[in-house]
Amino acid sequence: MKRSFYRLLGWITGHTYVTYGPMLNGATSVIFEGTPFYPSNERFWEIIAKYRVSKFYTAPTAIRALMKFGEGFVAKHDLSCLKVLGTVGEPINPEAWLWYHKYVGAERCSIVDTYWQTETGGHVMTPLPGCTPTKPGSCCHPFFGVVAVILDESGKELEGEAEGYIAFKQPWPGIMRTVFNNHERFERTYFSRFPGYYMTGDGAKRDKDGYIWITGRIDDMLNCSGHLMSTAQVESALVEHKDVAEAAVVAAPHAVKGECLYCFVTPKEGVQVTEQVQKELRTLVREKIAPFASPDFIQVRPSEVFICCSKKSFVCFAGGQRPAQDPFWQDHAPHPEEDRRRRV
Repeated sequence: MKRSFYRLLGWITGHTYVTYGPMLNGATSVIFEGTPFYPSNERFWEIIAKYRVSKFYTAPTAIRALMKFGEGFVAKHDLSCLKVLGTVGEPINPEAWLWYHKYVGAERCSIVDTYWQTETGGHVMTPLPGCTPTKPGSCCHPFFGVVAVILDESGKELEGEAEGYIAFKQPWPGIMRTVFNNHERFERTYFSRFPGYYMTGDGAKRDKDGYIWITGRIDDMLNCSGHLMSTAQVESALVEHKDVAEAAVVAAPHAVKGECLYCFVTPKEGVQVTEQVQKELRTLVREKIAPFASPDFIQVRPSEVFICCSKKSFVCFAGGQRPAQDPFWQDHAPHPEEDRRRRV
């Protein structure tokens, strides 16, 4: 019997991909309550080995959080039962993809980097296990029956290599039908920006081979000195550093630039983010993106914050506010004098 392993019951993965889907296909789901770090950092791998899980599906944030503890925790367990590895929820950076492939999948498991939303009812872009040649960080191609396009600001479809808004030009079986008691909002949110298309709210680029790369939420953009950029680009650059396990980037107000980059990083186990490391991180971002993208603030955050807190909380934090809903931030909002010391 096929075995699957999923988590996060609060969104569509919980009811469709943990309950309905596996039951309809005669599969068994293995579910646990808690975090990957308790009672130890090897909880994922212990459960996979114990129940001989064959399909493991998790989020890039969890992968990056576990990377910081090294591959030793993975190597202690027999994961030969695994056949397919899945990732979902946000774009996965190539470094995390390669770590997942090498140490969890032993370079023999297919990786399906799936792109979808609660509103789409299931995968809309994904490689097919064992069939699609993959590229680390790319969700590859549209799923069966899905017609994806990249649009520019005016709504024109872009051909070949291009970057813009990812949208869909025809319906598919899983698409949402409405918003409960508010159909006008449904139409306004998903169909008014580009009439005739389902608007995802995400940006994407298509490479010369036709592979799709999700660049992040359109609202996760910042305008720094007149340059519009995606925070996901900066996050991907930061986690390329050998000492960084995770990164979150948000916009912070800046008197001259309008907005600047406020970067939160989690170092790998046993590593300190020294002034030298911060200098290297700024240099890395400058080299990978451009000089104008150099971070103004770099702050160290424990991995638990990345797992439990929303991006909105990082935005509030960078603005000097104390988010009411996230206890991790209650005593850590930046002080103005501390901000000045961090400023480049």
